[in-house]
Amino acid sequence: MKRYLAVFLGILTAIGGFVDIGDLVTNAQVGARFGMSLAWVAPVGVLGICVFAEMAGRVAAVSHRAVFDLVRERLGPRMGFLNLVGSLAVTFLTFVAEIGGVALALQLVTSVHHLAWVPCVALLVWFVLWRAKFSAMEDVLGLLGLALIGFAVALWQLGPDWGDLAQQALTVDKPGPESWTTYAYFAVALFGAAMTPYEVFFFSSGGVEERWTAKDIGVMRVNVFLGFPLGGLLSLAIAGCAAVVFLPLGVSVETLGQVGLPVGLALGKIGLAVVVLGFVAATFGAACETGLSVGYSIAQYFGFQWGKYVRTREATAFHAVLVVAALLAAGVLMTSVDPVLVTEFSVVFSAIALPLTYFPILVVANDPDYLGEHVNGRVANVLGVVYLVLVVVVSVAAIPLMVLTRMGTA
Repeated sequence: MKRYLAVFLGILTAIGGFVDIGDLVTNAQVGARFGMSLAWVAPVGVLGICVFAEMAGRVAAVSHRAVFDLVRERLGPRMGFLNLVGSLAVTFLTFVAEIGGVALALQLVTSVHHLAWVPCVALLVWFVLWRAKFSAMEDVLGLLGLALIGFAVALWQLGPDWGDLAQQALTVDKPGPESWTTYAYFAVALFGAAMTPYEVFFFSSGGVEERWTAKDIGVMRVNVFLGFPLGGLLSLAIAGCAAVVFLPLGVSVETLGQVGLPVGLALGKIGLAVVVLGFVAATFGAACETGLSVGYSIAQYFGFQWGKYVRTREATAFHAVLVVAALLAAGVLMTSVDPVLVTEFSVVFSAIALPLTYFPILVVANDPDYLGEHVNGRVANVLGVVYLVLVVVVSVAAIPLMVLTRMGTA
């Protein structure tokens, strides 16, 4: 019975934790400008994160070591350091965006400017990372993030022309005023939002934190292959709400408040309040995950003791990294940089860093010295290689598309 409860709870937390500030903003922007014509990116991205999250989870369950812990050992210090720098830069940028997202969500609730909330949020994130148990942090924030299901209810309540939405989703096309380069830029942004590197670092390290063994591989796979796709459907609901409300009016989404507006129109103040709770929970949960991922990657590369399953005094360097990361993130946001702009940068640079994240995972998942009989099978390797080629293409295209479209504004 305990294993079935673990499956159920894992699926719920995967759904609630899948949608972070990048998914909220990017999906709403795309829905408002392109309708559902970029809906095909969601299943492509979800399948990709499922493929590599399953590999990372299997590595953690069999070897009892997190992925980054093995990268330096398997690929050598130079290659490992390159992966560390690239992945850490993107993870920290995402951490900044998530703390900014929590501050923006609290501004919606209180009408107090988000800059006043930034130090409080950074301090609270650090306190939770310092004191809260791993399982409690993951489960509570993941379950509260399920309030974002309000977008799916709102889409149904808005009563759209489902046939028209389906036609948009099945037709790879763009609205007349938009250019194909802008279309490609937002496709890259959506892909980067779905396959954010920190998700794999956190998933793998979390498996070690929760002491997975080879017996837990089945539970892990159910969580991955049900939880992430259901989270992807939630992302499509966000895009659908924006497509129904904003696209006919020619209104673009530029603030977090606009992201929730369709829910307010469909479900009233109570529905909007529930979704804003989801904003706070999802972004705060992602802030905790990205903050931990910063600490995980540095500690695992340099060989520090790490994790919340050990006492704080036994992992002082790991916890020192968490403190410094929270202070630096707050410092960046206190310069008055727009958190939504940071979010847009983070999803694009996530796409750039994907090869540095996923190539090592593919290598380690094929090494019998670490996984024995649990190495990748043929299907996992075919999908892994296909996605590795895809992420290289996306990585190469990301910067030129960002420049040509002036981050989607051209």
